[in-house]
Amino acid sequence: MLIRSAPDLKDRDVTDEGLYLRRREFIAAGAALGAGLAFGAGEAEAAALQYAPNKMPISETQTPLKDVTSYNNFYEFGTAKDDPAANAGTLKPRPWTVTVDGLCAKPGHIAIDDLIKRFPLEERIYRMRCVEAWSMVIPWVGFPLAGLIRQAQPTGQAKYVAFETLFDPRQMPGQRDNVIDWPYREGLRMDEAMNPLTLMAVGLYGQTLPNQDGAPIRLVTPWKYGFKGIKSIVKISFVATAPKTSWNMLAPNEYGFYGNVNPEVDHPRWSQSTERRIGEFFRRKTLPFNGYGDQVASMYRGLDPRQLY
Repeated sequence: MLIRSAPDLKDRDVTDEGLYLRRREFIAAGAALGAGLAFGAGEAEAAALQYAPNKMPISETQTPLKDVTSYNNFYEFGTAKDDPAANAGTLKPRPWTVTVDGLCAKPGHIAIDDLIKRFPLEERIYRMRCVEAWSMVIPWVGFPLAGLIRQAQPTGQAKYVAFETLFDPRQMPGQRDNVIDWPYREGLRMDEAMNPLTLMAVGLYGQTLPNQDGAPIRLVTPWKYGFKGIKSIVKISFVATAPKTSWNMLAPNEYGFYGNVNPEVDHPRWSQSTERRIGEFFRRKTLPFNGYGDQVASMYRGLDPRQLY
């Protein structure tokens, strides 16, 4: 199945879900990751993404593609919601290399297209919740982060996974302003990173990931607020202590390390108890852990629920 780039895709071109879902034919990896991580940069434009049907269906209506690709938080391209769609054309998602380093047995560099071939892709339809009290339902295409972690073989000292976004003000004009201490940084505890819900997304709605949504690869953790979903990742590091994260460094009184959706913990400037689903008129109640409590709540037993935000 050929995945068309976002600028060429119109709303009327979006294939019905039942037609575009295909099972991926997994291409067996050649060498072990340690030797294979030092892949070349890969000039090819991600040829054909094939992926397995959604294994975690939800009954809620998916947010229209036009909203998913036009209403974004991506400060590297501007602080207004429509800035990323207007400005992200300067980003060049090919060639692209992701560096894996830190406390692991098999560090190295992976070209994005080699990475896409290495791991079987699948579709995941997830609720996504922004700290600003709006939400979407998005069909992502990607692979569980746990697979990459297992092949990199972190040592016993590695308790956290740290992520970094590309820093290149020529491609990302928003980085010319000191809105954030660039590059954008995020982190997860190791058990969070290994959770089956945690996805490295390389596409959505059956197409390659649009620039404004984090091309060519981004993190998706659906039980957390949107500021944990780091985009345009170039570095994944295994570390012993909790890494610094961009919004926590910028405003620690407003953004915690965990970023878990908790309707009982208000942001200092607005309530988190309800949300506005994009495309809906009425507000709806916010669900603890964004409705994924059965899969993730056990990881936080014994911790202060307020700290989890």
